[in-house]
This record gives sequence, structure tokens and C-alpha cells, in this order.
Amino acid sequence: MYRFLLTPRWWVINLFVLLSIPVCLLMGSWQLSRFEDRVDSHQARQERSAEGITEADARPLDDLLPLTQETVGQAALATGRYDADHEFLVPGRRLGDREGFYVLTPLRTGDGRALPVVRGWLPGEADPARVPAPPAGEVSVTGVLQAPESQSSPGAVGGALPQGRIGIISAATLVNLVPYEVHDAWVTVRRAQKPMEAVPPVAAAGTGLDLKAFQNLGYTAQWFVFAGFVVFMWYRLFRRETETARDLALGIEASAEPSPPAVPSPAREGAAAAGAGSPSGEKSAP
Repeated sequence: MYRFLLTPRWWVINLFVLLSIPVCLLMGSWQLSRFEDRVDSHQARQERSAEGITEADARPLDDLLPLTQETVGQAALATGRYDADHEFLVPGRRLGDREGFYVLTPLRTGDGRALPVVRGWLPGEADPARVPAPPAGEVSVTGVLQAPESQSSPGAVGGALPQGRIGIISAATLVNLVPYEVHDAWVTVRRAQKPMEAVPPVAAAGTGLDLKAFQNLGYTAQWFVFAGFVVFMWYRLFRRETETARDLALGIEASAEPSPPAVPSPAREGAAAAGAGSPSGEKSAP
């Protein structure tokens, strides 16, 4: 009854099933591991935020660069001199329910490059006259390492910005505004100079429990459903072939389709009517 499993058609079907199920399970497990990594990263960031950043937690900047998902949000320690001549204001930044601007000052480090440092936040319109001067001489800055931004904040001023203002904090933006190289990362200081307020760190895109993280969870379920669907379709084909083989073994064949009834011609209808009118069924003499 199961000899059909040895036919070339079923060899192809079985091979497809044996290859597709492990692939679906492997892809589903991979998507699940990506979701778990995002959950672990999110929990670690929350724990660091709850504990707060201390001087002892800070690691040298060179140990945390180049930037990775693991190093974003960690405490960094950088030493250098502030370049007050190339200080920038970043308008349209909110702190709680208030709108204001960031104060960004490059810190020239020992390797000749500069680290963008957000020294604090001030409410209201961006006004350089309200910004306190950065400390002079060599300073050590402890802050939270942040990933470069890819777009400006929703509250940022549209259109071209005046000189001394930028909309996006990234090396790609600053490299055209300063006469030296800039690290592709930035930090926000723990303690801001008065009257500025310290800017809380933000999670980098793709590192928290955002929509993309739950997309990974959805893809996990999708791949597992694919594996179940392959098994279901194989069972349906197998059951249909088994029933067909059993019917053939019992001598049950598919009945032929009935032929359509013949359409009588007018001549035959007339002859039948004449024959019905004669008792003997013979033709009458003319």
C-alpha cells in the first residue's frame, strides 16, 4: 500500500520536507536568540541606569572604541582640552516636558582627534550668551558613551540652521565644521555646570525593546509556523495517496463521468409521432 513512497515524486517531496524543517527551526531559533539578546541588553542598561554612573565605573575612551552595541551606554573617561571656539548648540531638544537645547563642545584628546561632549541642557531658545564657558586647561570628563545620531530630534528647527548650531550629533556632521578629526561617538556628562542640567543618556537604536525587537519575536513564531505547515501538508498528501492506494487494492475505481444525453433531431421526432398514431405501427397508404 505504501509503495508510492518509493516513486521519484515522493522522493522529491520527502527530501524537501527533510531539508525545510531543520532550516525553519534553525531560522526561528536564530530570531529568538536575537530577541533574547535585546532583552538582556535592555535589562543591563536599566540596571546601570538604576545604579548610576560613578567615577569608578568609567573606562578609558580608547578601550570603548570603536563603538559597539555592548559599549554604547557605558561610562567613558576622556582627558583633553575643550575647544570653546568650536562650540555648538543643538536646538529642539526636550528634557521631560520642556523644550530647550544641548550645549556641545569638542574635547581635544591626546591623539589629535576630538570627542563631542554634551555639557548640558538649557531651556528655551538656543542662545550662546546664556551658555557658561567650558573649563580651561586640561580636564578629565566622565560621561555616558552615546552612538552617533542618524536624524535630528522631532522638535528640532527645520531648514538651514544658523552658524554655531547643528541638528544632528555625529562625526559626519561635525567633520565639515571643525578643522580636525572627530570620534564617531559622543558623551553626555554626569554633572553639568550651572545653570545647565545634565542630559540623561538615551538608548541607541536597535538596543532596546523597540518595535524591531518584537519583530524578531514575530519572525520566530513565523518560522516555527512554517515548519508546522510543511509537516501538515506532507501528512495531507500522504493520507490522500494512502486512500487512493487502498481504493485501488479493493478494486474501487473512479466512476466514469456520465455522457450527456443525445439531442433528438426533428426528423426522428416526426417519425416517432407518426408511429405512435398508427395502431400497428405501419405507415398508412397514400
